Amino acid sequence: MAKIKVAVVGLGNCASSFIQGIEYYKSIKANRLPGLMHDEIGGYLPDDIEVVAAFDIDERKVGNPLHEAVLAAPNCTQVFAKSIQPSSVIVKKGPVLDGVSDHLQLYPADRRFQVSAKEACDVVAELKESGAEIMLNYLPVGSVLATEFYARSALQAGVAFINCIPVFIGSDPEWIRKFEQAGLPIIGDDIKAQVGATIIHRVLTKLFEDRGVQIDRTYQLNIGGNTDFLNMLNAERLAMKKTSKTEAVLSQMDVPLETKNIHIGPSDYVPWLNDNKVCYIRMEGTQFGGVKVDLDVKLSVEDSPNSAAVVMDAVRCCKLALDRGIAGALPSVAAYTMKHPLHQFSDETARLRMEQFIEGVIER
Repeated sequence: MAKIKVAVVGLGNCASSFIQGIEYYKSIKANRLPGLMHDEIGGYLPDDIEVVAAFDIDERKVGNPLHEAVLAAPNCTQVFAKSIQPSSVIVKKGPVLDGVSDHLQLYPADRRFQVSAKEACDVVAELKESGAEIMLNYLPVGSVLATEFYARSALQAGVAFINCIPVFIGSDPEWIRKFEQAGLPIIGDDIKAQVGATIIHRVLTKLFEDRGVQIDRTYQLNIGGNTDFLNMLNAERLAMKKTSKTEAVLSQMDVPLETKNIHIGPSDYVPWLNDNKVCYIRMEGTQFGGVKVDLDVKLSVEDSPNSAAVVMDAVRCCKLALDRGIAGALPSVAAYTMKHPLHQFSDETARLRMEQFIEGVIER
């Protein structure tokens, strides 16, 4: 198969896990590849993905080869690949815009971003020169202006766009129209995890609904020690994140809860957790005869590999769309892989529709 040429924006923990994953599955020779939702999609395997361009703003990454940058501080995710092949891709500095929150300066240098003094590159020119087909956006939560900049750059360079963060691009009709007019697919917004807080909360919510239990109140509290959680201590950057996660759960209810009865979002930053995310979900309901039922769940998981598994599928589905000449939104793929897609479905329906997209039964 031809390579899937990808440009990565933001070389944090999630990008590190994604790139490690490409290398990891190169070394696995088995009939069933462990840890993947799909071994192959349209004939494409994980190691058919090639990162051909990378952009960041941190001085420990900018100007360095990709294989070194993905392991550089402040990244703290597990290194699960036995080795990462040396790469000729040199990380270029992109514009900072709103990609770095001021409050990060209050924390130790090895835990936060250190902005490079180098000049920002011409992103569009870099994309064209690299031959990238798909751009992955891994910017920090709250990077609205920066995400819009990279989305425009993708349009100008003729590159498809996968938006892994909670800035509403792939679910916005106007942005979708722009990509459709450019003949390019777009998938967004806010990547789901393989087995993460949102997918578990959604499944439990649907279970309560399907079994006739009225949900009275629920919360989802998340803590972690990576740069994402440090960044999210700034409440001003959280509006779209909270909307994305909350709507993902509410979409599984026949009658949505009042705002006062649902709370979902990041709760705190605990440095020694590193890339481990700890989630607490509580659901309070009313079942047969008005009898009460409470459910408490704790999830502890390495955060970044959890999302990389889903991105691996999103990239290959995006490549299928390019191969088939499909432009604009891919609602079925987005509903399965994203928290805030253009259209919400139950996870069972979304999975079925994605399989139908992969098989070519439905176009989108």
